[in-house]
Amino acid sequence: MKIQLLIVLCCFAVIGSVQAQEREDTRLSLTDTTRVDRKYKEDQVYIGVTYNMLLNRPDDVKQQNLSRGIQVGIIKDIPLNTARNVALGIGVGYGFNSYFHNLQAIKNNGKTDYRLIPEGTDYKRNKMDIHVLEVPVEFRWRTSTAESYKFWRVYAGVKFGYVFANRFRFKGEQSTGFSNSDIRKFQSGLQLSAGYNTWNFYVYYGLGKLFDDDIVTAEGEFLEMSALKIGIVFYAL
Repeated sequence: MKIQLLIVLCCFAVIGSVQAQEREDTRLSLTDTTRVDRKYKEDQVYIGVTYNMLLNRPDDVKQQNLSRGIQVGIIKDIPLNTARNVALGIGVGYGFNSYFHNLQAIKNNGKTDYRLIPEGTDYKRNKMDIHVLEVPVEFRWRTSTAESYKFWRVYAGVKFGYVFANRFRFKGEQSTGFSNSDIRKFQSGLQLSAGYNTWNFYVYYGLGKLFDDDIVTAEGEFLEMSALKIGIVFYAL
């Protein structure tokens, strides 16, 4: 999976660079013939990859392996000024987030119990996968012009999410996998992306908990974990 993510990342970096050059050539061509599009819009398709961290973890809960995320979607770019370098972005997308850790979820008589995996347990992985329908809303500032697609950008806003599927997996001597109703359906967080041309830094800070209220581990600690995601995002069109 790590290799696959790296391949995806490299592919989009190359595609983004080629696409940016093609769009730059197109604008230069339009400039030469005085047919510059003065009502252009920017960055209406996005795709990103992140490293996911769990904040507010219970004592002794540790992350393992490479917790990661992928996001992809479309955004309606709504320029707010004549220069079109200030805009509002409203979109819809899909997010997949995987978290590896040593807190095992166990299905027990219709409810889910949580415990630290005992030391010495022989297992390959323990993780939760979360699938989210996302709605980003962001304020956009950039140095774009009608003649060039290469520009600085800073996009900041909030992302709303609806968890439509999840899967908890434990792979060991006795492997298990199930959907967990304790995951909070509606989630939200602050997000920021900034960069130049193809490469853009991205960060997301979850405003709420990943789990519903009053979920307690076998050790008596409340599950109040939230998400922090750091990565890169590419824009197109």
